[in-house]
Amino acid sequence: MKINVFETKEELYRAVADFYIKAINEKPNMILGLATGTTPIPLYQNLIKAYQDKLVSFKDITTFNLDEYIGLPKTHKESYFSFMRNQLFNHVDINLDNTHIPSGVLEPSEAIKEFQTALDAHQVDIQLLGLGSNGHIGFNEPGTSFESTTHKTQLALSTIQDNSRMFDSIDEVPTESITMGIKDIMRASKIVMIATGAQKADAVYKMIQGPVDESLPASILQKHDDVVIFLDKDAASLLK
Repeated sequence: MKINVFETKEELYRAVADFYIKAINEKPNMILGLATGTTPIPLYQNLIKAYQDKLVSFKDITTFNLDEYIGLPKTHKESYFSFMRNQLFNHVDINLDNTHIPSGVLEPSEAIKEFQTALDAHQVDIQLLGLGSNGHIGFNEPGTSFESTTHKTQLALSTIQDNSRMFDSIDEVPTESITMGIKDIMRASKIVMIATGAQKADAVYKMIQGPVDESLPASILQKHDDVVIFLDKDAASLLK
């Protein structure tokens, strides 16, 4: 694991954006695994600006998103389909036919098969991850098998509470999702993890310095050959 700690979130997100700009310019047709939630939004904003400044192009990029809520139509403002368009895709030159997000409205087994088939036909070059306060990656909650592939999952109460800030009330947050599995995530050539804020410090500590255990899904990253972690000083505060 290569661990980078920054004084401010602004410095962190500038560094992550520079990392992606360099990587995409070196391999313009790379395959990116993308994440949703509040963590990647500043990264996407920086990448949009870089595109507008003609520093990077997404026209040959292929993407796979980690997850999607079950039961939200694509048109729902909090579906991850809408999120990716609003936060990134609609503002850059990506070919939308090359973007893949699990379906939240197909029958789940059908949605899982469709997404897994597409994912298995590609090799993700860089997988972006945020870190749940309970150590989840994607929507792989504590207790998820390290051998899991794309699957349906029940969201933990802590995840529902964390995500409720995006909805008008906690009662509106879906309780189930389809998520890329941990085995799928670990297949990526490189993994980039971003975590900020004191509320993530315990999960960061356990991810990096705790035992590798399914009770803390992100701990599996200790077993990957190429992980780059971007932390602000608050998220890194418990590291020795």
